[in-house]
Amino acid sequence: MKKISFAPEELQGMPELEEVVDKLCAPASYEAVYHHSLHGAPMPSAEALAEIMERLKAALFPGYYGPARVVLKSMRYHLSANLDSIYRMLAEQIRRGGCFICAEFASDCTQCETHSHDIAMRFLKTLPEIRRMLSTDVQAAFEGDPAAKSPGETIFCYPSITAMIHHRIAHELYKLDVPIIPRIISEMAHSTTGIDIHPGATIGEDFFIDHGTGVVVGETCIIGRSCRLYQGVTLGALSFPKDSEGKLVKGVARHPILEDSVRVYAGATVLGRITIGAGSIIGGNVWVTHDVPPGSKLVLSRSSVAESSEKMVGNGNK
Repeated sequence: MKKISFAPEELQGMPELEEVVDKLCAPASYEAVYHHSLHGAPMPSAEALAEIMERLKAALFPGYYGPARVVLKSMRYHLSANLDSIYRMLAEQIRRGGCFICAEFASDCTQCETHSHDIAMRFLKTLPEIRRMLSTDVQAAFEGDPAAKSPGETIFCYPSITAMIHHRIAHELYKLDVPIIPRIISEMAHSTTGIDIHPGATIGEDFFIDHGTGVVVGETCIIGRSCRLYQGVTLGALSFPKDSEGKLVKGVARHPILEDSVRVYAGATVLGRITIGAGSIIGGNVWVTHDVPPGSKLVLSRSSVAESSEKMVGNGNK
């Protein structure tokens, strides 16, 4: 399509356009949406963070992401070079995230650079544990889905593994009090998989979400080992406490705790700071707002076969 451009003098005779400009430049219009970072620092870059995630995937799962062929003899060299790039790029994005929020990211602006590099290095030190946790998630996906032909298939294809790669990385950054970057990383996976996991959620090893679309896991959720969720599950908040001025109170524990080996089937909704005891099963479409003892099984009433005398509603029947 041919690009159309206008010279400034051509716009001067357009009073309707001038009226729109005047309205958009009015403080009442832009005050709620205008962002001006401290010292004119640039915003975090979605493109740079996407590259960081691809590099991290290649470091965590060599051969599945990054170079198609990984030679073991040269792995150390390539991994070192990759981690060096990740370190520098991540430190820059952490600095940008700090400038975006700029509450008390560092004690003063002169320390932001040093602080960002320190956090980036502290994050890199968690990569071995992130890989170990993800390896248990991969095994859980393989063992939990009879359609999976190999653990490698789950790494390459399953939305659950994609979501958990992003979550376990974002969660470590969240624990390091990195502003905004963890949420961006989580939302990358959310937009791709339909699985919405807040980076603050604590999830134990050996975790699997089957199918996955529509799953929501809130910020203060705590999920134990060997838990399984299915599509459409919500682990959310039941209420949102407000202060004396009517503003939401932040940071309150308001999402469920799932103890070890809990199964939550499709469409179930579990709300509030309640505990689902170890080994419990929450059936499909069940709504839970109270504690559940260990070993429990909550299901909806079983469907029944209609009697011949019963009339069906709909489809033209009266």
